[in-house]
Amino acid sequence: MATVNDILNFVETLAPRELKMDWDNVGLNCGHADRPVHRILVALDPFEHVCREAKEIGADLLVTHHALIWKPGFITDLDTQGRNTLFLIENGIAHINAHTNLDQAPGGVNDVLAARLGLEDVQIVSPVNGIGLMRCGSLPEQTLDAFLSTVKEKLGCEGLRYADGGKPVRKVAVGGGSCAGGMAEVLAAGCDTFVTADIKYNQFWDAKDLGLNLIDAGHFHTENPVVSVLAEKIAAAFPEIEVKISETHHDCMKFY
Repeated sequence: MATVNDILNFVETLAPRELKMDWDNVGLNCGHADRPVHRILVALDPFEHVCREAKEIGADLLVTHHALIWKPGFITDLDTQGRNTLFLIENGIAHINAHTNLDQAPGGVNDVLAARLGLEDVQIVSPVNGIGLMRCGSLPEQTLDAFLSTVKEKLGCEGLRYADGGKPVRKVAVGGGSCAGGMAEVLAAGCDTFVTADIKYNQFWDAKDLGLNLIDAGHFHTENPVVSVLAEKIAAAFPEIEVKISETHHDCMKFY
């Protein structure tokens, strides 16, 4: 029977640890590396409801994109990070995450996002030694309204925030999660449209002034598409293990 460490080693063939940002926590966040794994739950985040779902389905391992432990310190029940960590440990559930390494990896968060939006001829934006975070690709020329409808439908968003740069959509950049700081690179790559999340007020104005269509599709919705892909790859590599995608995880942000 495959162990937690076997799953970790496989995940890191998909998203090599050396691709992570310096500040990031990736890998085995808690649990016994040599513990056999019979059932895995895969989700975007290890929030409380996901941890409880892992227990309810009898999972030995929780695999997520975002980390369980973000900051150094003590593991106690005095904060959410500590409570969730203690819950998993007390229930014998290990936790693995692949974050910025999965963002940058081939076939990772941003390649999946580009594919979901139907981009063609996908390339890395501003690659360094063949590695980079954001992706860009082409689409048949269309109005911004038409593309906004596609983004909302394909990502399952309740709503979108956007700035109209005054251009039709032809070349689109994507950056799952918080990538709006990369606008200069996106423009340098010749893109007219950028789909990302967590965009600030002034960044919308900057985009409008620069003639860039800027779309905030939400952190959850721009990254969540990778969850099903990650689950499929783990299941294919370990057919003896039951791999389930979280049914409780969702975006807590709503539109009134």
